[in-house]
Amino acid sequence: MTASAATDARAVPPPGHERRPPGGLDDSALSHLVGYAASRAALELRKVFARRMAPFQLKVAEFSILMLVASNGEVNQKQLGQALDISPPNLAVTLDRMADRGWVERVRSTRDRRSQHIHLTAEGESLVQRTRRIAATMEEPALAALSRAERALLIELLSKVAFARPGPG
Repeated sequence: MTASAATDARAVPPPGHERRPPGGLDDSALSHLVGYAASRAALELRKVFARRMAPFQLKVAEFSILMLVASNGEVNQKQLGQALDISPPNLAVTLDRMADRGWVERVRSTRDRRSQHIHLTAEGESLVQRTRRIAATMEEPALAALSRAERALLIELLSKVAFARPGPG
């Protein structure tokens, strides 16, 4: 089998997993791009997130901030912005909104008075516990076509892309 034939064979989905392009359009000019496939998958996963987190009126960025603050003892605004690729002004607005809702508070560092850490309030901690339980299974319907091993591999591969250090050039 030639390299071209091997590539073509991998592009054909297995039976039962036929591609369903959005709007019935021919997306073959895009289907070979990882970014396109990742974007399409992200759109579906965001829809799932929106449905499951609607009762909490929680956005993806807010959920991510809550989980990072809950998992990291002393986290500051700069670290959150870097981790989530949110600009300082946008993150400040988001944190202000979250503070207004009673989920987080800014606490001056005892080691460096110039620095503020982001802490969960009691209400924020409660929200983390409730949404963490939902998040544990919310993606199941969207990922039903994948085995557990395939899901783990997908996360591993996407993480490699997301956190790769670009080389020179």
